Amino acid sequence: MVTIEGCTPDELLALPPDDLDALIFVDRPVVVHVGSAQVLAECRRRDRLLIVDLAHIDGGGEGALPVLTRFVARFAERRGFEQIHWLVRATNCARPNDKLRQVLIRKGFAVRTVPEFGECFFKATAVGSGRAV
Repeated sequence: MVTIEGCTPDELLALPPDDLDALIFVDRPVVVHVGSAQVLAECRRRDRLLIVDLAHIDGGGEGALPVLTRFVARFAERRGFEQIHWLVRATNCARPNDKLRQVLIRKGFAVRTVPEFGECFFKATAVGSGRAV
């Protein structure tokens, strides 16, 4: 089973809301261990919008990103967010992962220039549906 910081997604979601928010919304990028991957990520909230910025991904391959995306979707739904904006800048690093780029394109991400973040792979999803908006 792929874990996030050694916990299952269900264990994380069972934390008291304030404790989980303190782990997720830290106002700076943090390294998160998802399975064997190390993900440099930052989450921000803007009213009913959850912004997930994945700046660097190192390792993985055993399903770390699907576990992370399902966890974030469940978290967003429980917190009443309406949309998730996914920004993946990990393809612009010194050693970009071509496989990641291909997966993102297949999953409906598109290259965009996003104010505050610059050029990245971007996808907006409606919370609760998983549909792109």
